[in-house]
Amino acid sequence: MKYLMPKKRARNAALTQQPLVPPTLRRRNKAYVMLWLTVLLMLAILLALNMGSVRLPFATCCQVLISQLPFIDIIPDCPAGFDCENYVDILEILIINTRLPRIILAGLVGAALAVAGATYQGLFRNPLADPYLLGVASGAGLGATIAFMLPVGIAWLVPVAIPLLAFIGGMIAVTAVYFVARVGKTLPPTTLILAGVALSALLSSVTSYLMTTSGEELHGIVFWLLGGLSLTEWTEVQIVLPCVAIGTIVILMYARPLNVMQLNEEQARQLGINVDRVKFTLLIAATLITSAAVCFTGLIGFVGIIIPHVVRLIWGPDHRFLLPLSVLVGAIFLILADTLAHTLLAPHEVPVGVVTAFCGSPFFLYLLRWRKRISFFQEA
Repeated sequence: MKYLMPKKRARNAALTQQPLVPPTLRRRNKAYVMLWLTVLLMLAILLALNMGSVRLPFATCCQVLISQLPFIDIIPDCPAGFDCENYVDILEILIINTRLPRIILAGLVGAALAVAGATYQGLFRNPLADPYLLGVASGAGLGATIAFMLPVGIAWLVPVAIPLLAFIGGMIAVTAVYFVARVGKTLPPTTLILAGVALSALLSSVTSYLMTTSGEELHGIVFWLLGGLSLTEWTEVQIVLPCVAIGTIVILMYARPLNVMQLNEEQARQLGINVDRVKFTLLIAATLITSAAVCFTGLIGFVGIIIPHVVRLIWGPDHRFLLPLSVLVGAIFLILADTLAHTLLAPHEVPVGVVTAFCGSPFFLYLLRWRKRISFFQEA
């Protein structure tokens, strides 16, 4: 029997950011939600494999994927008039070596940005917090800009230097913010945020100056800053996957302390939570996965701010459930956004950051419009 909620109760639930589902039904359905989102993620991957400048039959994509499993020998259907041996080789190159690493990297980046955004929002109790709050974006952007402007004699280092300097720049920026904001043995959230904003403004101004003097490299810098996943290879997936996996596991382990810290820091300490250690650990983990995510793909915006809010509004603010759901929804969202980015104007490609911003801006404006009605936004 379908559960129907009176209009007044539904409106009150929305205003307090409670999910529009009965509590008993929520507890019963948590496992099913995870299962269905996992199935939806698999379908999104198959859809992305099917879409592109060359569209492939859904069954063919499944056959090629299954043929990669050990002890299974499946030959994809070959159209009449084609050399079947070459056709299979071309399919494997297109699906396994070209499209699949891009899709997996998109899922990893979307999951990383979403769970990092949820972590920052819970840690600072600030609904407008995102993974770039403490200067990761500005530091990574400056590092990548410097890599683009390397002297001509060592230009062959650029493909390696861009992700390396972007990662180093993001980590250095957050480290500087941490030490500037630290007061004795404490880490005030407000000071941390203000230090991040100030350093971000400084690094962004340096990046803007370098862009004005970059000459022919300006197009590459702008495209990187807008975010994109073109020319992704398995090597990049192998580098990003361990960082995102380790950082995400650490964050999930701290879901319960993060719930307790939503009261306030004093009450959390009285309940036995080592607030400073939790803050430090979560900051390191969230910064690690954010830096690893952006070093190869550029600055993809709005994923880290809209996905946690979508999950919170639908399924509630419990971080034991919010964090893993953000991982799945973020991966699905960025895979679909990247698919749209390279098929919308094919053969030309739209930066995926443009697509995510186009989808995220209306939701962001909605949050700003209704901020006084949602309890998450009310000041203490």
